[in-house]
Amino acid sequence: MMREIFRRKSLQELTAEAERNEHGLKRHLTAWNLVLLGVGCIVGAGIFVITGTAAALYAGPALVISFLLSAVACAFAGLCYAEFASMIPISGSAYTYSYATMGEFVAWIIGWDLILEYMFGAATVAVGWSGYFDSFLQDLGVTLPLAIRSNPIGFDGHHFFWTGSLINLPAVGIVLLLTTLLVTGIRESTRVNNLIVAVKVLVILLFIGFGVSYVDTSNWQPFIPENTGSWGHFGWSGILTGAGVIFFAYIGFDAISTTSQEAINPRRDMPIGILVSLAVCTVLYIAVSLVLTGIVPYTELNVSAPIAVAIDRTNQALAWLAPVIKIGALAGLTSVILVLILGQSRIFFTMASDGLLWKPFAKVHRRYKTPHVTTLAAGGFCALIAGLLPIGLLGEMVSIGTLLAFVIVCAGILVLRKKEPHADRGFRTPWVPFVPIMGILVCLVEMAALPLDTWIRLLGWMAMGFGIYFLYGIKHSKVQRAKQRIQ
Repeated sequence: MMREIFRRKSLQELTAEAERNEHGLKRHLTAWNLVLLGVGCIVGAGIFVITGTAAALYAGPALVISFLLSAVACAFAGLCYAEFASMIPISGSAYTYSYATMGEFVAWIIGWDLILEYMFGAATVAVGWSGYFDSFLQDLGVTLPLAIRSNPIGFDGHHFFWTGSLINLPAVGIVLLLTTLLVTGIRESTRVNNLIVAVKVLVILLFIGFGVSYVDTSNWQPFIPENTGSWGHFGWSGILTGAGVIFFAYIGFDAISTTSQEAINPRRDMPIGILVSLAVCTVLYIAVSLVLTGIVPYTELNVSAPIAVAIDRTNQALAWLAPVIKIGALAGLTSVILVLILGQSRIFFTMASDGLLWKPFAKVHRRYKTPHVTTLAAGGFCALIAGLLPIGLLGEMVSIGTLLAFVIVCAGILVLRKKEPHADRGFRTPWVPFVPIMGILVCLVEMAALPLDTWIRLLGWMAMGFGIYFLYGIKHSKVQRAKQRIQ
């Protein structure tokens, strides 16, 4: 049994599978599309919400250093992702990579974990989108009834309670709308994403360009506020904590790797999409955090819309920009939801194609050539939890799956360099073993810092996954059946 569950898919099998394209997915995505998918997923809640909270509670103006540290940490993992993506042009991201290096059982763990990450990530952003949408409507004089604009289940950190609402209808609506768009085709979805990314990047550039004139450099003094006497509250420990808090603002490159099977030239374009989107977003994050903390004292930024607060501090000089910022925030969060649902559906699809999940999930729409069953299932369940659960609880469920995936991918590079040293690589991770080892260490530290409740929920989710694997997946696995036929 132990030997069976760690059977690998060879690189030759994966390459042949990609060349046959037996799943029927269309290759429409260029390097430019992939860069914009990455930017679409990275630039969202992180830049419009987390910047203010991280500055106010942890790092102060030194949030810039936190962003740099997180960028370096993600770069370690991103370089490893880029090598895998150039070698294995199959949908599935870290799931597929671990299948090729550490075997089926580890691949299942990562795949099941990524489903958790993407599903709850999309739901989290959808609830945030609902808040911005409600605020925008109120600016227009329209107030939705509380019963349909808030989550009925609340969570105070210890106990669940009923809020009196019925459903968060805007959150459900945006998820279902984007799910429908994703079913109609990857080309159409990327066109919408490209437009959305253009809007939100323009809005961010407007804020940076006009806001820099209102920066008061005295707000940057002290640049690294003195530690309050407890770990993580300012000082260098605060910078480290801030880096952990904003770490997941950068995870969009993981979603890029789920679309390898729909890239026109994955060997060349996947590394470009991953690394360029990471670099572009790092520059945007650093510029926004500098302007933001320069306009508003960091102590006053613990708000849900920090950029809007900064605009208000310009004495109405930039009042015209406030509604534009809200439109940009809505656009930004919309593209994040789109890319996360896209990523989840592709992982679901790949696992089903391998026989580990039920056969209907591996179907491709005859007309649109998209994995419509997995897209509808992912979007439907995401809409349900976005309509019912609070953003705080949802956000806690996202982090650990991503970190675990990063650890496995970095470790996979070490394994594959030893097992397949002469394999054809379109991109080679530099400075091996330093880069993957540093990626592993940084991610393990981040995982160790997560709350106990996060680990408990993860264990519950994994227990469910183990049940599915041992009752269904291992019996229907194509790799297992192929090996049995050979024997």
